[in-house]
Amino acid sequence: MTIRTFAIAPALLAAALALSACSNPEAPVGHAEATEHAAPTSSSAGLPEGNIAAGEKLANTKGEATGQSCVDCHGANGNAPIDPTYPKLGNQYADYLAHALQAYRNGNREHALMSSQAKALTDQQIADLSAWFGSREGELVTLHGAHD
Repeated sequence: MTIRTFAIAPALLAAALALSACSNPEAPVGHAEATEHAAPTSSSAGLPEGNIAAGEKLANTKGEATGQSCVDCHGANGNAPIDPTYPKLGNQYADYLAHALQAYRNGNREHALMSSQAKALTDQQIADLSAWFGSREGELVTLHGAHD
């Protein structure tokens, strides 16, 4: 029985260390602290850090595939789409936007305009656009604090 206890002890120690690492209340390394009207700059989508200023410039640049910019269809700051079926992007979660753009680019999500518009975007451009739209004021409502 003693030999079995010694064999299990290293596994228990490893499990305890792994669990203690998960319970760290500090933000994960590389994640920016979210402030009012500031989108996180790192991504769960595995993208590089997004640059809000570069994202704003890109959102106003006409794409070669459609001749449209992001704001041409989604409106200034992503809050005034030209068609009611187009989503409002302002203040949307940056990670959600990044995942959506990656899916359009990779063909896992399809839309007549967005698929061709996103096809040429680099990872950095996706991160930049996501950071910019995520940092805009918006009309989207979350449930954060609803039960406080």
